[in-house]
Amino acid sequence: MKRLMVVYGTRPEAIKMAPVIEALDRSPLFEPTVTVTAQHRGLLDQVHALFGIRADHDLDILSRHQSLADITVRVLAGLCPVLERERPDAVLVQGDTTTAFAGALAAFYHRVPVAHLEAGLRTDDRYAPFPEEINRRLATQLASLHLAPTAHARDNLLRDGVPPSSVVVTGNTVVDALRWAVGRTAHYGDPALADLDDLPRRVLLVTAHRRESWDGGMESIGGALADLARSEPGLLIVLPLHPNPVVRAAILPQLAGLDGVRLTEPLPYGAFARLMNRAHLILTDSGGIQEEGPGLGKPVLVMRDTTERPEALRAGTSRLVGTDRERIVKEVRRLLHDRAAYAAMAKAVNPYGDGRAADRTVRAVGHWLGLCPPPEEFRPAPDSAEFPPAPDSAACGAAERGAGGRASAPEAAGVEHRLAAQRGASDAAEGVVVHEQHHDVRVPHGRGDVDEPDGACACQ
Repeated sequence: MKRLMVVYGTRPEAIKMAPVIEALDRSPLFEPTVTVTAQHRGLLDQVHALFGIRADHDLDILSRHQSLADITVRVLAGLCPVLERERPDAVLVQGDTTTAFAGALAAFYHRVPVAHLEAGLRTDDRYAPFPEEINRRLATQLASLHLAPTAHARDNLLRDGVPPSSVVVTGNTVVDALRWAVGRTAHYGDPALADLDDLPRRVLLVTAHRRESWDGGMESIGGALADLARSEPGLLIVLPLHPNPVVRAAILPQLAGLDGVRLTEPLPYGAFARLMNRAHLILTDSGGIQEEGPGLGKPVLVMRDTTERPEALRAGTSRLVGTDRERIVKEVRRLLHDRAAYAAMAKAVNPYGDGRAADRTVRAVGHWLGLCPPPEEFRPAPDSAEFPPAPDSAACGAAERGAGGRASAPEAAGVEHRLAAQRGASDAAEGVVVHEQHHDVRVPHGRGDVDEPDGACACQ
């Protein structure tokens, strides 16, 4: 039996690690040790409660106004003594957060081999996304085993000079987690969504947060959503608002007071999984939702100019639309009114996983450590429908709505007041940098995922 230390610190990492931890607990090959940095605090605890995870070591590094350098230094300072005491046979890190990079670096300093889950994602632009692109490239240099979610990610690693023998295509464990969460139908937990499943209207689920869109892009997104709310009476736009004040200042005044728009705080993972399943289509700049939406048969329009997750583009289940106001409106309307176009994208075929990535991951690590034969690698299966249909999306009613313009400051302030009332006192008191590419903005976070409520990227 080998000692494997699992290291993570953010909500998206926790979601993607949860199925692996469960598989490790079932395996006779490993004695797992869960070590969290708590780069997120309340967010991490919420995922742990959902999946029933208890950490063996909690570094609790979160501090107000933390910078990228602060996170890196605190992870190294906290993790090195734990590695010295535990002396694991290997360390497993996930994705592209600063915890993943610094965790791999700490293991390297102690000559402990590193396995990197979700390895090989690339945009080939070191500043987009920032700092994730460099974090994952540095993790690649530090890792000895590379657990690629897709064949495309494997090819990226091989192009970077990684030996083929050290790469295993596992699928993405976020699909395992999503499959588990959708099957449990969590409560939405927000009064704005209380009647959502009883409405005949089609739902456009929207998330937006990326720094690349701050220079005019967020205003354009807000304008596009306002245009859609005014012109599509059969559509209900649901937007879990990112708590970053830059994002809210750009979007909220354009939407506050409009019929056909429901604004919420970021939702816990289980509730967000239910919301994705309820949606007719998804408009997002999230990385994780690009992985999850296809598994639910939801067309995903990506408000970015590039993506490190091109598999869904090739499969036809997602499309890059950027942040241009007119283009966003045009692409959403096309999917609302062109049944053939919608059907072409609404395929319940997920190029990112089949729900068995965690088991492949455990077997791949076991083989790497000489404990068992290798797993059969993941290959997408065409025409595989893994999830139940959404409660609603075919029927669309034409609810009456008033004409709406840009909200007044009091209206926008009223929405903020209502949203703030939904946040717990402990959450409001806990400061966090909501996304490391936003490390120059310091705001308190709300309940749930403050960066990408999908399960994907956060305070990287």
